[in-house]
Amino acid sequence: MNALVSAYAWVPGIARGHVRDLRVRWALEEADMPYEAELIRLDDKTAYRAKQPFGQVPAYVDDEVEMFESGAIVLHLAERHEALMPRDAAGRARVQTWIFCALNTMETPIAMLAELNIFCAGQAWTEEARPRVEGWVRMRLGELETRLGDKAYLDGDAFTAGDILMADVLRMIPEPMLAEYPKLAAYLARCLARPGFKKALDAQMADFTGSPPAGWTGPQ
Repeated sequence: MNALVSAYAWVPGIARGHVRDLRVRWALEEADMPYEAELIRLDDKTAYRAKQPFGQVPAYVDDEVEMFESGAIVLHLAERHEALMPRDAAGRARVQTWIFCALNTMETPIAMLAELNIFCAGQAWTEEARPRVEGWVRMRLGELETRLGDKAYLDGDAFTAGDILMADVLRMIPEPMLAEYPKLAAYLARCLARPGFKKALDAQMADFTGSPPAGWTGPQ
């Protein structure tokens, strides 16, 4: 199967290693599936919007499908590769549940915290919002840690697509906050120590060969 994943040719340094094509690259690495990257410029998306109507990455194409949205793509790959999801109905249901948990229950408050810390840092309104958002994040982290317990991964001893998405979401948590949840911190470290993650991260970083858009005044 020939797989093509879209990725940006350039993003500011703060975003490198965190663009969401990483999730798809990681899933492909875990499934031992070769792929190529289609590099997109931030200021040249007109033709690309036929694949991704919002001009974001990743989009994905293989011999069977054309898709966008990282979670949907990872789920598509998991349905086709046992390395990412068990074949029995109960196992598939567990992994599907964790995929949606990562992208909804966990990512919603965690992304909001990242917005406060990175993109809206220093604005007066962020300090008013911070206690509520941090409380929401801590509640979800505590609940997740309780459910994880002493298991190696979300589904026990088996690493799955659910772990790919959950780990990538947890990477957005500031280290001092994550350290308050030692079992989650150890879980994240296990996920990020996998060769598949390292290969995916190295590939994404190597593809940042472009330059900022003309007139770019944002962070470098």
